[in-house]
Amino acid sequence: MDDRSRLQTPADGSVGRRRFLTAAGLAVAGTALTAATGGQALAAGERRTTAGGPAAVGAAGYRVPLDTVPHTRTWMAWPDSSTIWRGKLSGVQSNIALIAKTIAKYEPVTLCANPASVAKARSMCGSRVTVIGDIPVDDCWMRDTGPVFRTDGTGGLDTIGLGFNGWGNHQNPHGNDALVAQRAAAYLGVPFARAGLVAEGGAVETDGAGTLMATRSSIINPNRNPGMSQAQIEAAMCAAFGASTVIWFPGIAGQDITDDHVDATSRFVGAGAAVVQKPLASDTDVWAEDERQQYRALSTATSAQGTPFTVGQIQGPDYNLIRSTSPDFVGSYANYYLCNNAVISAQFGDTRADSAARATLARLFPGRTVEQLDIDYLGAGGGGIHCVTQQQPAV
Repeated sequence: MDDRSRLQTPADGSVGRRRFLTAAGLAVAGTALTAATGGQALAAGERRTTAGGPAAVGAAGYRVPLDTVPHTRTWMAWPDSSTIWRGKLSGVQSNIALIAKTIAKYEPVTLCANPASVAKARSMCGSRVTVIGDIPVDDCWMRDTGPVFRTDGTGGLDTIGLGFNGWGNHQNPHGNDALVAQRAAAYLGVPFARAGLVAEGGAVETDGAGTLMATRSSIINPNRNPGMSQAQIEAAMCAAFGASTVIWFPGIAGQDITDDHVDATSRFVGAGAAVVQKPLASDTDVWAEDERQQYRALSTATSAQGTPFTVGQIQGPDYNLIRSTSPDFVGSYANYYLCNNAVISAQFGDTRADSAARATLARLFPGRTVEQLDIDYLGAGGGGIHCVTQQQPAV
């Protein structure tokens, strides 16, 4: 049985992002969200092209590049809230420090910390990581709260903010995190614009060539974008990311705080190429079916250029063999992070699956060193390495 199907509360009372909000009546999202989409529900994986082609927020010609491009730095954030993390705080801090120190071997890391926590963050992260106290934070999920960087192909750089609202107001406080994107842009002195929708960075994947993928359960959801039709949301996404095509998956509404972010399951590895985490054949919960559904959808989808996708798979772990017993645990190899010359990924204690994931990532990203880290405290909090990082592309 997949550990994610167990509904007990951890002994320390903490609640991770992949928490179960109710024990009954929840399934893979579909028709339940039709009302929020203006009656324009799409089949799983249906491709929607926005009329008029790519658009941009703030300046013409900008788009979010694929994360395989060279980076100037990685942005991260330091958690210090015992209210949010309770008994897991020290463990999560050690995981954040490990990730930051590992990435810093390959590229600069800038870590935002509250002023009272700067000294501790510097001590734990080491001298290679730049810790700043200028941008206060509520938590560590920089993928969702940080600025989304865009380039114009000619040396220009700007940022967009996705209007972070605590994952549909599931988590409070989030007032500082809601301002991280704008404050980071101001810190760098680069232009900032607000996207025309509310979302999180982990909810949208881009291939950098005009195609996006996302779950409807997370973005076409009244807790983020009330009163907006699916067409309006798609137009805003394409304008923000510099894209023209959106591939939608139904996703899973209400069973975790993110309403099923796509970056835990499906990732673009190149223009017209993707990888999807594969469940065990014996896994039958909604998360396993979500993974299968996303793979089927991508296998028949076409890119913004009208070409079929090349879709690979990365085998997920056996939850009976991993170290963690947390009901909120996210065992996602797909939630890796690419930095200059390296792939930073997780390992969970299922040695066969860990080894297979390393081999798959090495094949997908030849020439990059694959680093596998024990980030079990972070995984028990409902996230992974991609969730706590945000790349700043080089220009």
